[in-house]
Amino acid sequence: MTEVPSPQLRISDQNRESALSALGEHMTAGRIDIEEYGERSARITAAKTRGELVEIFTDLPAPHPRYDDAPQAVAAPEPAQETAPAPRQPGTPEGWTGPQRFLAAIVPLAFIAAIALIATGTLAWPIIFVPIGLTVFGKSMWGHDWDHDQRHRDRRDRHLHDRDRRRELRDSYRDRRRELGG
Repeated sequence: MTEVPSPQLRISDQNRESALSALGEHMTAGRIDIEEYGERSARITAAKTRGELVEIFTDLPAPHPRYDDAPQAVAAPEPAQETAPAPRQPGTPEGWTGPQRFLAAIVPLAFIAAIALIATGTLAWPIIFVPIGLTVFGKSMWGHDWDHDQRHRDRRDRHLHDRDRRRELRDSYRDRRRELGG
């Protein structure tokens, strides 16, 4: 019989990285927005125990953070994923390198910290150039779409197409009303 580790068990930096990666996948899937990602990622970096990480993911489906030091039954909630792992694609969170993951996690936190420091009067407004510089650095290193995946672009294109279609329908409806009324 396998025991479930205590929620009071301390977590490692690897556990935090796993949690940030899982959180990034939820943002990519559209389950959380960038503001909520910033809030939750700040909580992840401050978390000290497994219980604190579990609390951050209670309202989200899989993926959740992995604990490599846990027994296999606890670490892998979906055995099907172990037998047939999905292929990694460049540009998706699963295919990102360590520096890409780090930068993707740190940029929103840097923006939040810069805004907080400006708002409290601790530092002057030029501090905002730090997160902007990190973003520019990321784009110069990994291309324009280093922080977006194909699903995001497809969703944006679908949205634009739907918006154009609604405008066409609206205009045709107005034209028909004019013809009937005039």
